[in-house]
Amino acid sequence: MRLVIAECSVDYAGRLTAHLPMATRLIMLKADGSILIHSDGGSYKPLNWMTPPCSIKVTDPSQEQTAAGLTEIWTVSQTKTGDKLVISIAEVIADDQHEFGIDPGLVKDGVEAHLQELLAEHIETLGDGYSLVRREYMTAIGPVDILARDHGHTSVAVEIKRRGDIDGVEQLTRYLELMNRDPLLTPVRGVFAAQEIKPQARTLAEDRGIRCVVLDYDALRGMDDPDSRLF
Repeated sequence: MRLVIAECSVDYAGRLTAHLPMATRLIMLKADGSILIHSDGGSYKPLNWMTPPCSIKVTDPSQEQTAAGLTEIWTVSQTKTGDKLVISIAEVIADDQHEFGIDPGLVKDGVEAHLQELLAEHIETLGDGYSLVRREYMTAIGPVDILARDHGHTSVAVEIKRRGDIDGVEQLTRYLELMNRDPLLTPVRGVFAAQEIKPQARTLAEDRGIRCVVLDYDALRGMDDPDSRLF
């Protein structure tokens, strides 16, 4: 991973356009080809990013740009979509590179990992006509628990938690923002699935168009006995 702290402005051009004015920011260039731009605030969410596969071209600024104080222009092009991220650098404060090696991935607690496995085996729990595409669908910012398709063949990203809170909804929201930039997947709908979903998390999810599903662990394991129920 390469970490560059620079005084820069950023312009994104794609299905939407966005501009970040000149400021000191952290530019992360990851080994998977993704680029993320962070400020020293705003929690963990990047201000802008580009998903792999993408290419970077570094050029000298024009005379006009040089007069404005720029020293380098980075043009990041998304190979599949043609989207571009132009990073205009005035000063590089630090430029470090680190080898991380192979990451073993996120190890979830036993119940949460088992919920993912069981839901993948019984994907029809989400509704008739649902089909599994794959578990642990990798994105530039981490793996989505399950990628499925509904009866209309629309892509569905499923985030699974033991206890569903606001952080889980925010996590799924980030995945959806990223996945909906992929023309091979979009449109992607979200499902937030948990054994228990807090009211605040449900309100936030529904406000963002994310469907909430409460999972019955025993039913998924085939241990639910309908004859023992009172109703």
